[in-house]
Amino acid sequence: MRIELSTGTPAELVRVEDADRGLVLIPDLMGLRPLFDDHVARLAAEQGWTVCAPQVFVGQEELTAGERMEVVCDLDDEAVLADVLAAADATGCETVVLTGFCMGGMYTIKAAATGRFHRAAAFYGMIRLPEHWRGPGQGEPLELWAAGDPCPLLAVIGAEDPFTPPDDVAALEAAGAVTAVYEGADHGFVHDPDRPAHRADYAADAWRRVVEFLSQ
Repeated sequence: MRIELSTGTPAELVRVEDADRGLVLIPDLMGLRPLFDDHVARLAAEQGWTVCAPQVFVGQEELTAGERMEVVCDLDDEAVLADVLAAADATGCETVVLTGFCMGGMYTIKAAATGRFHRAAAFYGMIRLPEHWRGPGQGEPLELWAAGDPCPLLAVIGAEDPFTPPDDVAALEAAGAVTAVYEGADHGFVHDPDRPAHRADYAADAWRRVVEFLSQ
């Protein structure tokens, strides 16, 4: 069901009675839509977790993918992370884990440094900001994670993904994150079966790894 977080931001929430943990799921660039409503419902049903997914680009839902790519630089970490933390509170669970996709994966890396989350898994999140995403409110994901109070982090990576080049992946590993690199996979190969990059075999394996990691 749709709720309003304490920050005023819309979110999708599926509550499970007596859930042993909550999960915050940060959507990709295009935000909440039926695809992510389905992911929230599926993960709640399969894992018995209360799952909450906050909206991104609040008040700008009409923007196209290209327009959103142009204005990521205007997003402010403080506001986005406030929504992520409010989503964690909305689960009502003491133990809360975190995941996200693409841009949401980037914010997963940043939010994993807040000390609020038990574990985090980022699906092809940007480890360093793309040049055209740099802005006054945007901190570097790797720097924030390494310098904060980081929880254990798993990064799911496509080896052919231009947003996560090998040097960035190596730097994330050197900082202490665990990575799962899929050879031949491009950006966005897991979460949306309608994308040309989707790899059903890799997606199934990546979901399995992430669930196992977040369940620990």
